[in-house]
Amino acid sequence: MTSAIEKFKKPSVDWFTHARFGMFIHWGLYALAARHEWVKSREELNDEQYQRYFDHFYPDLYDPREWARRAREAGMKYVVITTKHHEGFCLWDTAHTEYKATKTPWGRDLIEPFVAAVREAGLRVGFYYSLLDWHHPDYTVDLRHPQRNDTEARAMDAGKDIRRYAEYMRNQVAELLTRFQPDIIWYDFSFPGEDGKGREHWESEKLYALTRELCPDVLIDNRLDLPGSADFITPEQFQPTEQPRDDEGNLADWEACQTFSGSWGYHRDEDSWKSVEQLLQMLIDGVSKNGNLLLNVGPTSRGEFDSRACDRLSGIGDWMKLHQRSIYGCGAAPEGWQVPPDCRYTYNASTNRLYVHLFAWPFKHLHLPGMLGRGGYAQFLHDGSEVMQLEPQRKSNTSVSNSDGTYVLILPTRKPGVVIPVIELFLK
Repeated sequence: MTSAIEKFKKPSVDWFTHARFGMFIHWGLYALAARHEWVKSREELNDEQYQRYFDHFYPDLYDPREWARRAREAGMKYVVITTKHHEGFCLWDTAHTEYKATKTPWGRDLIEPFVAAVREAGLRVGFYYSLLDWHHPDYTVDLRHPQRNDTEARAMDAGKDIRRYAEYMRNQVAELLTRFQPDIIWYDFSFPGEDGKGREHWESEKLYALTRELCPDVLIDNRLDLPGSADFITPEQFQPTEQPRDDEGNLADWEACQTFSGSWGYHRDEDSWKSVEQLLQMLIDGVSKNGNLLLNVGPTSRGEFDSRACDRLSGIGDWMKLHQRSIYGCGAAPEGWQVPPDCRYTYNASTNRLYVHLFAWPFKHLHLPGMLGRGGYAQFLHDGSEVMQLEPQRKSNTSVSNSDGTYVLILPTRKPGVVIPVIELFLK
């Protein structure tokens, strides 16, 4: 553990672990290309070729209040936006570069109204800040860089000083933290090793100390390549099979960052979009393992959420309106409680209620092993209708039995008309 980490008290994560659900927003010049946020690297574009997106950036339909409304109505409790992505373009009026929204044809700061709108909606604010920067003059070429295969660009590294870039980052982060006091700072990302970049390049200890000094309560993610610095772990584009652990092997607070499709930025022609049911299953699965879901939207270059994103957010919101009790303030069920097949448990310790999420609809009976004697009143969460339980009886060859300690619920033949039905169990 480093001295920089030992110096500062870790902030409380209580609001974060209660919220369980947030929105990620990836927005930048790549929205004009509309073919993945890594388009500059994927297509090995140089600054001159990429300049056309800067010269035509004009988000005339940008309405951060509408963004905040959609997040709130989907049941999200916080929103994290890319203040600067790997391309180096900044959405706020930073004093440290001309490569910013206020110098485009749009000519206005995008972050200030965003923060105001999100907080007005009663949501927490988070800032993503890229450690990579493919535009800064002191950022050296590496294996992720657009000019990685350009020998002339590689040769120019001799005149660069990555320490000046690290100072530039600290100056920008200081602006963001001082001006806006965000609830989360989401640094992204480190790739140490041959032809990569890690804590030495970012001067991560200095960046961490600055962050804690200026914003003691801000939550920091785990991508600084600085063991012990993280307040939460960030698995990306996969669902962990169990609750992740931190650098010291302890169970960690965590947040799965996921996309609707295969891209973070707006991708006009990408067509692997997940269904509302899949997305809800990811949220529920995460909560069942004491985790959050940060679900990404990539707005268009004109500043709107596209129709596919709006459709998913609306569907999620319909479900959350009826089932949010099984998400907010919930986590994993006590250890040793056996979950039935095709189900997930979430548990609210303060109310002593267990929530059974049915990913597949069983026929007639739902068996909850080991719950006989613990289970009390049961109801469907979407409408508050009672779910009857099988009365205790002796085991026989001709009837369903709960004599082995299994709590048996009697279900209707047909699945209720919600995407994922949830049974709320008032435990004894």
